[in-house]
Amino acid sequence: QVQLVESGGGSVQAGGSLRLSCKASKLFVSIWCVGWFRQAPGKERDGVAHISPRNGETYYSDSVKGRFTISRDNAANTLYLQMTNLKPEDTAMYYCAAGCAGCSGTDCQNPHVYRYWGQGTQVTVSS
Repeated sequence: QVQLVESGGGSVQAGGSLRLSCKASKLFVSIWCVGWFRQAPGKERDGVAHISPRNGETYYSDSVKGRFTISRDNAANTLYLQMTNLKPEDTAMYYCAAGCAGCSGTDCQNPHVYRYWGQGTQVTVSS
C-alpha cells in the first residue's frame, strides 16, 4: 500500500527556516505528480508547490514563490520542501501528496489529481 510520511515540521520564529521531507513507499516520486499542500485552522487546503514527472517542472503558489523550494531525491524516493524567510501566515498543517503518474505540469496543477496523502506535519511560525 502506498505510504507518504512527512517529517521536519516544528515551531520557528518569523524569518526562520525549516525543511520538510516526505518519504514515499510503493510509489516512485520520479514518475508521479508530487507536491505539498497546507491547511490552516478554519481555512481550505491550498496547494503550495509541486513537481511534474515529465520534465521536473516546478510550480509555486504566489504566497511562497521566492521563499520555498520543492525538490525530490529519486534515489531516496523522497520529496522535500525547503522553507526560508518563514512568516506567521505560513503556519499550517503541511501535507505531502502524489497523483497522476506521467502527467504534465498543467495536470499537476489540478488538486483533484492527487490520490495519495500523508498524515501531515505541523509548521508554526511565531512573530
